[in-house]
Amino acid sequence: MNIGIYPFASTGNIRKNLSVILSAADEAAKRGVRLLVFHECALSGYPPIECSIDEIDPVQIQNALEEIKAKAREKDIYIAVGTVRFDQGRRFNSVLLFDNEGNDAGCYDKTSLWGWDTENFTRGEKGGVFLVDGIKVGFRICFDVRFPESFRDLYLQQVPLCFVCFSDTSDDDDRARYDLLCGHLSTRAMENVMTVVSVNSLSRYQTAPSAVFDTAGSMIFEAERNREQLLVYDYQIPDITFGMRGRIAVSDYFLSRRQNSASQTDEMSLKISDNQISDDMH
Repeated sequence: MNIGIYPFASTGNIRKNLSVILSAADEAAKRGVRLLVFHECALSGYPPIECSIDEIDPVQIQNALEEIKAKAREKDIYIAVGTVRFDQGRRFNSVLLFDNEGNDAGCYDKTSLWGWDTENFTRGEKGGVFLVDGIKVGFRICFDVRFPESFRDLYLQQVPLCFVCFSDTSDDDDRARYDLLCGHLSTRAMENVMTVVSVNSLSRYQTAPSAVFDTAGSMIFEAERNREQLLVYDYQIPDITFGMRGRIAVSDYFLSRRQNSASQTDEMSLKISDNQISDDMH
């Protein structure tokens, strides 16, 4: 399955962002891409770096999403786009997925909120796992990559492919931060035996890559930093190698220990509760 990522410099101008997204979908379709993924808040702009949260118009966002759905249907491709999502007076930092027939396939709302996120968004509770042509695909957003638990959830659901959508940029070329986030992406791929694909905004210097990391944690493809472009990768679910088998066995061992420990804690809490009830009765 050909997958594509398209990093670009999103702004607070929704129509301008939409124009880039639709044009990228045309190019992706010509190159045989089945699933095209954009970065965090690609449609809306990321507040407060690329826009002001108060200037984002939910009606304009919804109208733009309808055009993206129509493009997905026209080009027969899946499109995943980052945006601010409005729901019953709440705002979420989300990735929305549209299938090749232009239907809403679902969304993932950012779970790991920090800094500006906590001021602007509600914490998400969705799993972020979808089926694309029979393949389980996971989505995570930016700060999620710092926390292994978020990706362990994907591992437990046997997700082989995960996209991490970033808006992680800086006023200068912060290579140390870039290398650190590459290390996080590599580790998440290796420890969960999954292919991890990252895509980042270009509104300032990129401090996270737009790249593909294989199940061993190696970066096997990387878009040229700070340049708008379509990166296409032919993704195939890999055969289980000797090294992968070892990491799966050890991961399963530690996860089973955690589950057993949690069960024992629950049993202990229940016994304490029963004893308290018995004491109260006497």
